Amino acid sequence: MGAIDAGIDFAALQQHDGTIPAADRRPLWNELPLWLAPGPVVHRMTPSTPRQYTIQGITREGATFRPSDWAERLAGAMSCFRPDGVQGGIGSFIGYSPYCVPRVIDGVKCVIVNEALRGIEPMAWDFVMNFARDNQLQVAEVVPGPK
Repeated sequence: MGAIDAGIDFAALQQHDGTIPAADRRPLWNELPLWLAPGPVVHRMTPSTPRQYTIQGITREGATFRPSDWAERLAGAMSCFRPDGVQGGIGSFIGYSPYCVPRVIDGVKCVIVNEALRGIEPMAWDFVMNFARDNQLQVAEVVPGPK
């Protein structure tokens, strides 16, 4: 008899001798099937507000980033990522996504990126953040003020 067989026999002997207590539950065949059982308890957490980041048109060395329309180009590339998806058709209009918006803050061209973009399309989020990193642009989290 091998070591594995001995282990199996030993476990069987333990249960046979009553050293392993019986389960204190009904047999499975007396329980309700999953599709008839009451639904799971859902614990809802307070939804957290996605963070926002400002990508500034100033490099880490302090130089102004060129071309001068970089913010509009970047936001334009992200314009199709919207809360309700892409809305096409004859009545659609051109506009920026609410998740990636160009702004001028204190005379500096910036793009404000909402972290909700990551939930919609992680590759788009990576594109924007890698753009900032590759071009050595300054990125700062937007800290909301008192309401």
